[in-house]
Amino acid sequence: MIVGPDREHGLHLLAQMLRIRRFEEKCVELYSATKIRGFLHLYIGEEAVAVGTIEALLPDDAVVATYREHGHALVRGVPTEALMAEMYGKLEGCSRGRGGSMHLFDAATRFYGGNAIVGGGLPLALGLALADKLEGRERVTACFFGDGAVAEGEFHECMNLAALWSLPVMFFCENNRYAMGTAIERYESETDLALKAASYEMTSWSVDGMDVLAVEAAARKAVAEVRDGSRPCFLELKTYRFRAHSMYDPDLYRTKDEIERYRQHDPIPALQRRLEADGSLSASDIEQIERSVAEEIERAVAFAEAGTLEPVEELERFVYWEGSLA
Repeated sequence: MIVGPDREHGLHLLAQMLRIRRFEEKCVELYSATKIRGFLHLYIGEEAVAVGTIEALLPDDAVVATYREHGHALVRGVPTEALMAEMYGKLEGCSRGRGGSMHLFDAATRFYGGNAIVGGGLPLALGLALADKLEGRERVTACFFGDGAVAEGEFHECMNLAALWSLPVMFFCENNRYAMGTAIERYESETDLALKAASYEMTSWSVDGMDVLAVEAAARKAVAEVRDGSRPCFLELKTYRFRAHSMYDPDLYRTKDEIERYRQHDPIPALQRRLEADGSLSASDIEQIERSVAEEIERAVAFAEAGTLEPVEELERFVYWEGSLA
């Protein structure tokens, strides 16, 4: 049984999830207005995962995420203004406007992507963890990836090496049941992903990824094990995205009834009901949180609108051309 949070912490968790939800809803609006271009993968429905897991990390730990990473970046502390400017492709963005939605990066918060390739962050996480181990630093590298990455070769290579070398990696598998547009039952012969991880001789288990309190409790336990023993650990976070894979996806591979069933487990109202039931949340609290989040996002949009595009003369800066070092 998960013990309820105290009032202050409960409101904090709720506010963090609402920040992600409202930020992404604004991004949908801006994308429709062609202010944001390129690919856009929304995290709506999965907010409890980023919020609950990152609560267990310390500032010096590293975070490696996927292309569905707006929520991770926000919770990790990447400035909202820098995130929105990056979505706009502006120079003031966290990746100088060169990365966009799928390549958010911020060294100050040790947020290492934003990685567009499925499973592409796994080897990077191993490298960060190996460096920490060789240098004797007591850090944890948190690696986020979707269920689709479990079918990739680098997943198995990285799980094997992490266990073999006893690396301090915390594997967070965000299982939203669909690898792009394919249901997990159609591409995995074994759908118990925690069981797959256990075969590599590491502690692993599954948790309800729609319950932020359950996620936080499991993450704190798992991260403590990694930190204390410099051994990898795996959490399968069973979640669900309410929106399509991306803004380009017609979402024809699942029924509206299925989506509505999962909406009944929306992590935000679920926590809200729990806090209301124990007297920790009032109508004025919700109003205050919503107002604060709205003001934060409004400032971020204004910052992005006022931002600058990179000068044409600098478009080749940071680009390696074959033979350029000759």
